Amino acid sequence: MNLLEKYQSVIIIIAIISALVLGQISIISSVSNHLIIPFLFLMLFGIFMAMRTDDFKKSFLNFRFTKISLLINFIWTPILAYILGYLFLYNEPEIWIGFIMLLVTPCTDWYLIFTDIAKGNVPLSLSILPLNLTLQIILLPIYLLLFTGVSSSFDITILIESILFIIILPFILAQIVKYLLKKSKNIKNNAESNIISFFDSSQIVFLSLAIFCMFASQGSYLLKNLWAFLILFVPIILFFIINFILVKIVSKRLNMKYEEYASLSLTTLARNSPISLAIAVTAFPNDPIIALALVIAPLIELPVLAIVAQILLSTRKN
Repeated sequence: MNLLEKYQSVIIIIAIISALVLGQISIISSVSNHLIIPFLFLMLFGIFMAMRTDDFKKSFLNFRFTKISLLINFIWTPILAYILGYLFLYNEPEIWIGFIMLLVTPCTDWYLIFTDIAKGNVPLSLSILPLNLTLQIILLPIYLLLFTGVSSSFDITILIESILFIIILPFILAQIVKYLLKKSKNIKNNAESNIISFFDSSQIVFLSLAIFCMFASQGSYLLKNLWAFLILFVPIILFFIINFILVKIVSKRLNMKYEEYASLSLTTLARNSPISLAIAVTAFPNDPIIALALVIAPLIELPVLAIVAQILLSTRKN
């Protein structure tokens, strides 16, 4: 473990704090907004470069992982979201709606990055993405109606565009590059391993830059509305603690390998706040407080995911 890997959580927290400070400068805030996707793209391109095709194919046959992940994400977590919202956000209905939208939408991008950091099974985590995406599109309006009484529709293209630019394109590009490297006679045999090594060592750099840009683009807005952070902090932290313990118990009882356990942990903890935010802005244009909850949420979520990745690594047997 190199120095950057050892202090990943600290580096991410520093990235967030510096982004909130520098995000008060308008030009930094404006430019940062356009750099989030490129840095995520580079991050995931490196992950997909290291992924073996055989591992990816095998992952689709792990029905046990799929079943458990779907049960936790789409049955247990919505119930938990409602209970926590009722207990802590009953007097803040708009924040409650944003909270529900956050927790019932499993992540479709960040979780792969943190799974890779935790040395989990990335192909296995990726194999669950299509189902997570499809089910959250279908079920989000139902959850909102069932738990909050709000009936809403949203533009499905928001989700499709996000998956296309952040997941599908870097995946395809990685496969093309690997194919060309293997076929080219003018490139040394270790070129692919050198590229993988570069992205592996630069992983935390790209991740921190993406996080910096994400918070810098919203820095001014976040600091003006820290009251929402205080309201959301306890229920979001409880969600992470409860689900982390639940996954640990389930994984132990099912004798899961560490790689499966780490993948299940991040798949059930990471939430789709960027997509939920885009949906909230589109579906609730007259209720900015709902969107505010989803802007605030990553301020809590990303440091927690970084810490969880380190906790998981500390339990890994070499």
